Amino acid sequence: MWDLAGKASSLGKVLILVENLSVPFDRRVWQESLALRDAGWEVHVICPQGTKRDTEPEAEIDGVRIHRYPLRAATGGPLGYLREYGAALWHTRRLARRVGRVDVVHACNPPDLFFLLAGGLRRRGAKFVFDQHDLVPELYLSRFDRGKDLLYRVVCFLERRTYRAADVVIATNESYRQVALTRGGKRPEQVFVVRSAPAVERFRQVPQEPDLRKGKPYLLCYLGVMGPQDGVDYALRALARLRDEVGRDDWHAVFVGAGDTFDDMVALARRLGLAEQVEFTGRIPDEDLLRYLSTADVCLSPDPFNPLNDVSTMNKVMEYMAMARPMVSFELREARVSAGEAALYAPGNDELEFAKLVARLLDDPDERARMGAIGRERVAGPLSWERSREALISAYQAAIGGAGQTRSE
Repeated sequence: MWDLAGKASSLGKVLILVENLSVPFDRRVWQESLALRDAGWEVHVICPQGTKRDTEPEAEIDGVRIHRYPLRAATGGPLGYLREYGAALWHTRRLARRVGRVDVVHACNPPDLFFLLAGGLRRRGAKFVFDQHDLVPELYLSRFDRGKDLLYRVVCFLERRTYRAADVVIATNESYRQVALTRGGKRPEQVFVVRSAPAVERFRQVPQEPDLRKGKPYLLCYLGVMGPQDGVDYALRALARLRDEVGRDDWHAVFVGAGDTFDDMVALARRLGLAEQVEFTGRIPDEDLLRYLSTADVCLSPDPFNPLNDVSTMNKVMEYMAMARPMVSFELREARVSAGEAALYAPGNDELEFAKLVARLLDDPDERARMGAIGRERVAGPLSWERSREALISAYQAAIGGAGQTRSE
């Protein structure tokens, strides 16, 4: 299927499975889909339908064929996820039959359940690529605070089965790669680092709009999902301390995004007396996102220290850097790997220190500009999607028997 130059010599068919976001809204999956299409693959994606976008059951976009199914998001704790994942598996199996024979099944987690569907496809000759977006055991510990109970042992078992079934593992960073090598028992030549990286051409500066600051000198911005482990509550408490203990009320803050805890975070902002200074937009079009990020003075990356966040690469960090914006983060291992000097780091989960670092950046426009330039240079260079694309193609070469090289950061 591949010639000696690493080019596609004949078409093969890839089936990408993703459960937790619709496509193309899932930027990582969409970038991977386009990269594989450009390499000569026929790409099919099975994913849930979105609620306000990506709503069509079937779509072909830029040559990628997308098959979507209806899915109700989990509520009510772990049992709600069992219901959600059961429905997702049923729909995915149904749509996979429609796609027919494939050469590669590319499964994105969570959940670590797609090996159940990949088995039948592998028996018909397909290779299995496991694209590990999350460490699900760490996600379980961080999200539910139930300790290493029976369900934790179940998710560990499912992760082991997924690793065992995979011909190749794609890790989002070096920390995840080490888990695949140790906990997963994979060989170095089977594990490739394909970092999530923004398409820098999507993130372009637009003229600042002072009106977005709502009459204040400065604008603070949060971009991302609002789930239990994403730290929006930490950010809000830090902003309350910025006002009350640091003595700064010369800012307006905007929180862009949605998620399971969106309504709870709006209520928390009211309880903290922040309703007049904090704005929640929900999900917004890219054009509006660029307006906010171009105007923002400091961006917030409040993901708290926990077993998952410490080793995960946050999309918001990469996107802030793509927009040349300085940020404040808690001290997390992979946050430092990604942002380097483009961020200031508060000790883990210390909201007052987080607030003080925000104030420090507000007072230093030269430092803000320096940090922003460093971030933009990193995502345009060593952390660029072009490098990740090369690693992705190498992973596919290895999966189908080529001489791919292990890619690290």
